[in-house]
Amino acid sequence: MNEIVVGADGSEHGLVAVEWAAAEAARRGAPLRVVHAVAAWLFDAQADPRIRLVREWMRDNGEEVVRQALGRARARAPEVEVSGGQVGGQPAEVLIRESRGALMVVVGSHGSGGLTGLLLGSVALQVTSHASCPAVAVRPDRPGTAEPEPAEGTPDAGEVVVGVDGSPGSAAALDFAFEEAAVRGAPARAVMAWSHPASERPGDMQPLVFDPVVVTEEQERALAEFVAPWEAEYPGVPFIRQVVHARPTRVLAEASARARLLVVGSRGRGGFSGLVLGSVGHAMLHHARCPVAVVHASRGTPAE
Repeated sequence: MNEIVVGADGSEHGLVAVEWAAAEAARRGAPLRVVHAVAAWLFDAQADPRIRLVREWMRDNGEEVVRQALGRARARAPEVEVSGGQVGGQPAEVLIRESRGALMVVVGSHGSGGLTGLLLGSVALQVTSHASCPAVAVRPDRPGTAEPEPAEGTPDAGEVVVGVDGSPGSAAALDFAFEEAAVRGAPARAVMAWSHPASERPGDMQPLVFDPVVVTEEQERALAEFVAPWEAEYPGVPFIRQVVHARPTRVLAEASARARLLVVGSRGRGGFSGLVLGSVGHAMLHHARCPVAVVHASRGTPAE
């Protein structure tokens, strides 16, 4: 399938995600599918007839959520083929299942069940951690509003920023970021942040004393070599390489303030083997100032 899937739950955050997904579908010429998760027993023909009225009321409410989301999507991108419906199951479970074979899955940062003050809801965290395709979490800068994106190809269209550390996860993120920059007519910026020199070989100790200028130059050469296949694959995408001596979370959070999309790998080279989502990706989902795409390492590269 080449469709984009977006979750709708009736919340304003969910509707902002629907509008973002509709705009993305328009850019890619892809169909959009709106999914609203409801209790699975609502579709059980053998359910106790004494709760028939409750079931009908809940299903009617769900239909209204879907209708509202479809209306927002069609208003945002009239040219996009939009469909939608209710699906039985827990919201995160449903969206993760729907992500199989999808081009992208989009979710609001937190929805109708979120607690006031939370920066990221549990559904958004689970979906971005476990989706089978690139997953985007959308949080509006101003709650209750959907900031319109400027026309693609204009100077203020904003960058697509991607965090790079040389890991398979960051290679997948880089692949997706270049693709996004190409469809948006926007520049891409690859950011490599370092706080301590990396070991040259497994088991090597990190140096206690080092020259930041020398290490930065080494990192710049490594970044240039790492991104070269994508620069060759996308010659029309304006591209910026940035190496910074600082913590990755701070640098990427600052870069997200001027970006239209921040792309991170699901787990970098510093992650523990059992983790699905690394610390940098987790921090960006909470603190980035723009939508965040999480891409898993199974995504291919230009040479594959």
